[in-house]
Amino acid sequence: MKRAGVLTLTVLLLASLSCVIPSATPTVMQVVPTLESAVSPALPTAAPVAPAPAGQAGSSADLTALYQQVDPGVVAIWTFSSVSGTDETDVPIGQGSGFVIDTQGHIVTNQHVVADAETIEVDFPSGVRTWAEVLGTDLDSDLAVLRVDVPVEQLSPLPLGDSDQVRVGETVFAVGNPYGLSGSMTSGIVSALGRTLDSERAAPGGQLFTSGDIIQTDAAINPGNSGGPLINLRGEVIGVNRSIRTESYTVSGDAANSGVGFAIPINIVRRVVPSLIENGSYDYPYLGISSLSESTLNLNTLGQLDLPADTVGVYVTCVTEGGPADRAGMRGAGSCEGGDLLPGGDLIVAIDGHPLETFNDLISYLVGSTQVGQRIVVTVVREGEQTDLTLTVAARP
Repeated sequence: MKRAGVLTLTVLLLASLSCVIPSATPTVMQVVPTLESAVSPALPTAAPVAPAPAGQAGSSADLTALYQQVDPGVVAIWTFSSVSGTDETDVPIGQGSGFVIDTQGHIVTNQHVVADAETIEVDFPSGVRTWAEVLGTDLDSDLAVLRVDVPVEQLSPLPLGDSDQVRVGETVFAVGNPYGLSGSMTSGIVSALGRTLDSERAAPGGQLFTSGDIIQTDAAINPGNSGGPLINLRGEVIGVNRSIRTESYTVSGDAANSGVGFAIPINIVRRVVPSLIENGSYDYPYLGISSLSESTLNLNTLGQLDLPADTVGVYVTCVTEGGPADRAGMRGAGSCEGGDLLPGGDLIVAIDGHPLETFNDLISYLVGSTQVGQRIVVTVVREGEQTDLTLTVAARP
């Protein structure tokens, strides 16, 4: 279950956490279309852990109680496949984590945890082991839903929080199966919000789609943590641990924790998972444009594009032919096949009157406020003048 890719601009590697040998993924050109915001049926959840008394939050006793509340709902996942040219069908190919979301046997994990698996084993903290079936996977959010058939008393659903309420500096905990060590809990804080990561799925033209609103944390996350919950002090799941950035590897080739981990926000899980359970898939809004990542929109780049030094917004480098943006008349700066960065692209500064300063702002707005089939008004700056373009959001091809 390797994830391929080429790193630009930095030597850091973005590693998936279920694999034995992870690999890199970031790109300079990010594809703007992102996650759908259609309201889905609420996922059933358990009651959250009661808040600690004033002055005691984070105490040893409090964290012990938190772990005892959360651990029964966290599972270890093992994936198996056959070896080409042999009769062996029980060769382990990866490990990961997951968590129970209801009493119907549904378990959330990462898509990359179960990718390429022929059989999937789920181990509960009680010692119960069972085979699982995949109900649906989503390459864009890197989420998957499994179903297991176990007695209901084995199912301890974890309560889901509200990732819109998460703040930088908040204490968080990662619980999972790092290196096969099930039931492990590590602590840290929310380091940043609104990060973007590449999707697991390629867009037309070969680039990768983008996942947005990603939570960054310094809680220790290692191979095997993928798919496990990121928990707040109330015992609520606020994210699903997905990957880390690292420049270090162990002697066995595993990615070493660097203090820069990423989790899928739980509000995306709330939208995606009900559709995966019901339909096996999920549709995302699609604009059909690419843009520069925030880190590449610096003074040198702005000068190259003939833009003022105080420019904010989303610079459009590519408009996909026949896509919603193309039909609305949006302009890109050049060829979608790559090449030199050129001036002349539209600068998106607002959607439906909501101002945008960065690419991450655009991703977050699309995640939280648009859905497939919705008409939106995109305000762009073109040749120094503002103009409004009306387009209908499509589903990702």
